[in-house]
Amino acid sequence: MGKPAAERRFSESEATAYGHMMRGSPRKLGLVVDTIRGKSCEAALAELIFSKRRISGAVRKILQSAIANAENNHQLDVDRLYVSEASVGRGVVMKRFRPRARGRTGRIRKPYSNLRLIVREREEAK
Repeated sequence: MGKPAAERRFSESEATAYGHMMRGSPRKLGLVVDTIRGKSCEAALAELIFSKRRISGAVRKILQSAIANAENNHQLDVDRLYVSEASVGRGVVMKRFRPRARGRTGRIRKPYSNLRLIVREREEAK
C-alpha cells in the first residue's frame, strides 16, 4: 500500500536543491548568493569558481546538484536554466569558550546556515 505521492510544490519547469548545515554565517553566505541570483547557471558557476570566498565552493556544489536534478529528474534543458530563487536561512550556532585574562572566558560563536536554490527553465524567445 504505502502513502500516496505528494503533490509537487513547484512548477514543471523548476528544480530545487537544498544545503543544510553549511559552516558559515548566513550574512556571509548571503553575499555570495546575491552574486548569482537571476543569472544563467553557466554564468553563476563561473562566478562561483572564481570567487575568493570560502563558502562559494559549497554553493557551487549545491548549484550543480540543482542542475543535475533539473536534467535527470525533470528532463529540463540545461542550457536554458537560470537561478530563479536563492534563499539563505539560519541554522544552529555552536558555542565554544576560550580562556581569557583574569579567569574570564570569551564566547566563540560558530554559526551554520541553510541554503535553498531553485533553478528554472527560461521561456523560449519568440
